[in-house]
Amino acid sequence: MLRLLLVPLTVGGLALILAGCGIADGGAVVAVAGDARSGRTAGIDDAEFERHVRELERRLPSDEFHIVVERPFVVVGDEAAETVRRRANETVKWAVDLLKRQYFTRDPEHIIDIWLFRDKASYEKHARELFGRRPTTPFGYYSAAHRALVMNISTGGGTLVHEIVHPFIRANFPDCPAWFNEGLASLYEQCGEKDGRITGYTNWRLAGLQQAIRDGRLPSFERLTATTTEEFYNEDTGTNYGQARYLCYYLQEQGLLAKFYHAFRRNVRDDPTGYRTLQTVLGEEDMESFQRRWEQFVLGLRRE
Repeated sequence: MLRLLLVPLTVGGLALILAGCGIADGGAVVAVAGDARSGRTAGIDDAEFERHVRELERRLPSDEFHIVVERPFVVVGDEAAETVRRRANETVKWAVDLLKRQYFTRDPEHIIDIWLFRDKASYEKHARELFGRRPTTPFGYYSAAHRALVMNISTGGGTLVHEIVHPFIRANFPDCPAWFNEGLASLYEQCGEKDGRITGYTNWRLAGLQQAIRDGRLPSFERLTATTTEEFYNEDTGTNYGQARYLCYYLQEQGLLAKFYHAFRRNVRDDPTGYRTLQTVLGEEDMESFQRRWEQFVLGLRRE
């Protein structure tokens, strides 16, 4: 098991907290040996993490910010140092360990920064200053171009876990279509641990989905899985997210979600939408009949 050592270190006046690391002579950062799921980032050695942290220090907006190295991420936040450390351990490390246990064998190829801004004002101000854009969501987002997760952490940790899924999908399942990428990520917007597995709970997306079912507005699963990236994000976005999330939720509750993920990833060249793999994993030939049953299942759910 990974030994967790928290060591305050000053690098050019910056308060740096190293999670899961030790300090070698001269202040170099040396990772403590761990098991296969402990967060070793493929192809990225300790010296590169140290260089990255030093470069990151030069970009920090103020001395209110603290850094926690939590492989494969570097967590940066402007809350109290202990709060940043706690979020890195109890949310980031917890989610990464459980997601890798069920789904992912590869870490992202590059170091990814997680920026945790303490409130709305800090989030909007620093997103513009650091990344040149005003956020389009009040919660947070993943920027592949900047290799960064950008969060308003005052809205809770659910969006953070959602966004953690995306770089792992990118590293492990690069051909994953938007519907499943967002369906799996959004499943963990509200989640916990059950029998050693990360488990999604019902959440705020349920009410809108239930209303869409009552209104007869949902597309077939064949149509949902065939949506292009542009269609998924730009056409009836709320319904697309809700339908994809609660399809993943149904698979989870039937003990089939990890099986579907691994089968879809293996078969993606022959089944790029995942629809035929979904049929196989469900054991369903008549998907119209299945959708009617699934809709009744969804209508019977209550927000936790």
